[in-house]
Amino acid sequence: MAVLKLCRSKLRHNYNHLDRIFREKGIDWGIVTKLLCGEETFLKEVLDLGVKEVHDSRVSNLVAIKKMAPDVQTVYIKPAPKQSIPDIIRYADVSFQTELDIIRLLSDEAVRQNKTHKIIIMIEMGDLREGVMGDDLVDFYAQIFKLPGISVIGLGANFNCLHGVMPTQDKLIQLSLYKQIIDAKFNIEIPWVSGGTSVTIPLLFNHLMPKGVNHFRIGEALFFGLNLFTGETFEGMHDDVFEFCAEIIELNEKPMIPIGTLAENPSGESFEIDESLYGKTSHRAILDVGLLDINPKYLLPKDNSLSVVGASSDMLVVELGTNEQHYKVGDVLSFNLRYMGALSIMNSRYIAKEVVD
Repeated sequence: MAVLKLCRSKLRHNYNHLDRIFREKGIDWGIVTKLLCGEETFLKEVLDLGVKEVHDSRVSNLVAIKKMAPDVQTVYIKPAPKQSIPDIIRYADVSFQTELDIIRLLSDEAVRQNKTHKIIIMIEMGDLREGVMGDDLVDFYAQIFKLPGISVIGLGANFNCLHGVMPTQDKLIQLSLYKQIIDAKFNIEIPWVSGGTSVTIPLLFNHLMPKGVNHFRIGEALFFGLNLFTGETFEGMHDDVFEFCAEIIELNEKPMIPIGTLAENPSGESFEIDESLYGKTSHRAILDVGLLDINPKYLLPKDNSLSVVGASSDMLVVELGTNEQHYKVGDVLSFNLRYMGALSIMNSRYIAKEVVD
């Protein structure tokens, strides 16, 4: 049995901490829920925080959110696939867009549904994922700002999502300047510069955030309290909103090195023999979870005396050393998680999900 637990009190603590900071700075913000993979029990906990805006990358998740909280502003946070356009207009109040042809189709569908669909134009700021090139922005905006059923409410950018390009004060100033150029050129006022994500929070804390950046989208910092610049936990926040627990299904004292001719394992990994370990043994536990559920590198054992050795498709091997804790078959080991580990576990139908106080 393996289970992912979400701690309600720690989630609320992190939310209140961030909400207070953003309110003091006059910044609007929404919660990115794509980590939760549409799991309705966990989504309900987030919505019960009193959030006004939720971001997700799957239309099916936005459908669930709208059913639970019709008044929450939903934001679809990647360019729209053509086949999803009717549902995006139906269930997303806002979407991130970068393609003229897609925005025209969104306009047509919004008119059909008698709606005004809001968009944030994403601008390429160096990480080379989605985004309009800055030099093309004025011409791009000129072709969409009068489209029926479409309202541009912001310019945005992503950082650190693909190539690890980090946000800087200069990059965020440049993003703010793009808004000023559009405002002046077209005699309008775009409400948001959406340059804030979990990775940009340290700039806010260090008073390096340009005043023009007035909208944040937060996921990782809420659930993990993580400073992505330093790898440390933000002061005053919890890093263990999630706890993963898995049962020991075998525990034996075994040799510390494999015996026999070595080849690649099914994951394509090859192992080298450490000859200093010949003749030595250690206690090893097998847990009821595997690569089907999570990559072991994203597991952080709460007991510092043990270490994760590796995993096969549905079993995880943990080194217990001399087993000073006297673990036995049937005991449960607990882990903190990195973001990508929680994401894969959330997406596994084999892992139970529970809310605890």
